[in-house]
Amino acid sequence: MKRNILIASDSTSDLSPALIERYGIRILPLGVTVGDKHYTDGVDIDPDFIYKNYAETKTLPKTSAISIGEATDFFKACREEADAVIFFTISSQMSSTFHNVRLAAQEFEAVYVVDTQNLSTGGGLLVLKAAEMAEAGAAAEEIVKTCEALVPCVDASFVIDSLEFLHKGGRCSAVAAFGANLLQLKPCIVVKNGKMGVSKKYRGKFGEVLKKYVAEQIGDASDIDLDRIFVTHAGCDEAIVSACVALVKELAPFKNVEITRAGCTISSHCGQNTLGVLFFRTHPIVQEQ
Repeated sequence: MKRNILIASDSTSDLSPALIERYGIRILPLGVTVGDKHYTDGVDIDPDFIYKNYAETKTLPKTSAISIGEATDFFKACREEADAVIFFTISSQMSSTFHNVRLAAQEFEAVYVVDTQNLSTGGGLLVLKAAEMAEAGAAAEEIVKTCEALVPCVDASFVIDSLEFLHKGGRCSAVAAFGANLLQLKPCIVVKNGKMGVSKKYRGKFGEVLKKYVAEQIGDASDIDLDRIFVTHAGCDEAIVSACVALVKELAPFKNVEITRAGCTISSHCGQNTLGVLFFRTHPIVQEQ
């Protein structure tokens, strides 16, 4: 028997295998090229391989958007299983995935594409919201409308231990990277208007910086939706992750604290030792123009 609504996402949503299985979410992966070899994100390559390869070669991988053909084949298979499909993509400001997927969706009835205007579990929050609404029996149009209204409520940020990957990827100058490393500066990357930017720079050891960052992000939690928070990291030491999770639980009574590893896309841009807390605010975040 056909499912009523199938919730799907590209691989940048960084949802854990347990969450994907729990909600029956379908994932369409992006491509990753390392040297002259092409891989499929989360299928035959993982972030640990990227870190190891970079340590040996000092060469960053390149990620590639989902093609129109890949999306068309994916939607054809999904529509055979469900009456409607809702697909979430990484921000259209960061990848052509949204545009390609939207073009493919036009060939089908009852296939909806949502631009999360975010990345990693910032988009994952919207995916899970849609999955919960689908389980509760909401109509596809209602789910899409609700999730699109929640896009500006997503608070997504990360602290990066080293600027090396950002520098090698052309996202900061050699002088800035050298100065930051010399002063032990740890930039906080935030998503605003669908793009990544630096909000502030912390100074000190990574573990101590993260405690300050988590405390500042959560604050008194008066304007945070306490249903779910993600602690998403890129290969951080287990003790550091555990300390951040414990602090999150101490600061606010979140119903669900999800711990996830960042996938190949985040890892390719930010590198190892990146950690963020991601959640919904109870109101749209005022964005700077």
